[in-house]
Amino acid sequence: MRKKELCFVVAFHTTTEALALEEAAHQAGVVGRLIPIPTQITAGCGLAWKMPITARADMEQLLQQNHLTYDASYELWV
Repeated sequence: MRKKELCFVVAFHTTTEALALEEAAHQAGVVGRLIPIPTQITAGCGLAWKMPITARADMEQLLQQNHLTYDASYELWV
């Protein structure tokens, strides 16, 4: 079993939003990956972006600069 760590998680209304964020993050070099939505939260689609908590500022800047839409963001032990 993997050890849980505090992560920054972004949830989405739609799969299209999740894929747009994934593409923008890869182009900008922001670390993280798409994961199935954690059981602690609910969202419109079944995907979320998970990254180390230390990358939170990078993600918030990416979301704002690229006008990416999302459902909510969380700090979770995942």
